Amino acid sequence: MFDIGFSELLVIGIVALVVIGPEKLPKMARTLGHLLGRAQRYVNDVKSDINREMQLDELKKLQSQVTESARSLEDSVRKEYESARSSVAAPVEAAQAAVGDLQSSLNESFASAPALSPEPVPTTPPLASVPVGDHKAV
Repeated sequence: MFDIGFSELLVIGIVALVVIGPEKLPKMARTLGHLLGRAQRYVNDVKSDINREMQLDELKKLQSQVTESARSLEDSVRKEYESARSSVAAPVEAAQAAVGDLQSSLNESFASAPALSPEPVPTTPPLASVPVGDHKAV
């Protein structure tokens, strides 16, 4: 990333040894290591947060696409239902109108027809009047 070679690191180490001194150099290196570790963790946290936000954004886009697809499917199903309902309802209404017309014409014909008197129904003699014991052997 920075293109620092081994010779450059050696020069930096010698300058640090001269400036800081041999007694404080290990403590300074440890502190520098901790600071670099914290910086790396911070950078990794920022990267993971950015990745989560990108994934969340992708999920929101996917959710909106699915919602839109569901709405379009619902609309198409509703249109098909209404067209099927209207195609079935028209013949049913025509049949109901025809039945209503037939019923009204029958009512009119019965109202205008003269009242008929019922004919007398012939009656048969009851079974009790037939003699029971007159059987002859053959």
